Amino acid sequence: MKPNKNQLFKRQITLSEIGEIGQEKLQNASVLIVGCGGLGSTIAVYLAASGIGKIHLVDFDTIDVSNLHRQVFYSLDDIGKPKASVLANFIKQRAPFTQVSFSNKAVTKDTIFELISTVDVVVDGTDSLTTKYLLNDACVLKKKPLVYGSLYKFDGYVASFNLLQQNGFFSANLRDAFPKMTTDIPNCETAGTLNAIVGLIATAQVNEVLKIITEVGKPLQNELLIYNSLKNSQLKMQLKPTFLKDKIQKIFDAESYFDASCETQNPNWLIHSFDLKEKLSSESLEIIAVLPNLQLPFQVSQTIPIQDFSIDKIQIDTSKTYIMVCQKGLNSYKATAILKNHFPDLNVFSLEGGIENYH
Repeated sequence: MKPNKNQLFKRQITLSEIGEIGQEKLQNASVLIVGCGGLGSTIAVYLAASGIGKIHLVDFDTIDVSNLHRQVFYSLDDIGKPKASVLANFIKQRAPFTQVSFSNKAVTKDTIFELISTVDVVVDGTDSLTTKYLLNDACVLKKKPLVYGSLYKFDGYVASFNLLQQNGFFSANLRDAFPKMTTDIPNCETAGTLNAIVGLIATAQVNEVLKIITEVGKPLQNELLIYNSLKNSQLKMQLKPTFLKDKIQKIFDAESYFDASCETQNPNWLIHSFDLKEKLSSESLEIIAVLPNLQLPFQVSQTIPIQDFSIDKIQIDTSKTYIMVCQKGLNSYKATAILKNHFPDLNVFSLEGGIENYH
């Protein structure tokens, strides 16, 4: 069966506030979604189902079994496959009036402007704090609205940033809420998350996109919605636009926006599980876990959670070989990069693929 638009969007068009005019606005809109995990995958499917005409998906990661409890549009058969391409295929089967494209590469300072240049709305579905600030700053510079969402355990945060207001000025952006990038905030891998809050925040972001495009209702501009799922409580933090374009431009020029977990990993900084096994008996080996409570088949010298990781926590001995380990090999690589930055000649490696691929 191939339905027509009136059949597929009948319940939506029936809303007097939307109607055929609002539906046409959705059909003519283009949206960029960065991150195809718990937030981004849900956002993408709902927006496609609502009739958004063009969606471009960006995510460098592949599907892991630990994703499935909250990234419900992926299946067991999808494990190991690129998130963006799998999600694009799902949408193509689900939304015949949506043109969907994708990129399996991480967003960088060099590529961000090209990505956002032709879209109407940018949606932040990433769990990388560095990428969140990159999206925010680029959207301010190119005058693009950004629908923001983030999670911390049982709390969720939603806002619509950088909207053009009736007075001709733009609304608050991420830096008005959180001026400085705090790199020690743990992500879902480190802190954990419950799938219900992920779905709630994702659909709240969808709601913001629909309001912005159809111009129906009041978006969350100049305010940050903070929702707690344990208490079913919410509050709105009022924001005042102070980080204007000129200030953002200076930050953008000076900042690299480098996130080791989003970059292609340097193979010279990695160690395969087979090679690690051969070195386990060596007295010159020091293994450091950067996530607590890991189930490990070997002893570690110490545990330093990635949010607390610093060179001050380690007594560096240049005669030793240091191995960083975590669950998936992302945070351990980040720790490796920190050490390499301060001690370029130090023998330090990240366990490739993390402990879940140790065999």
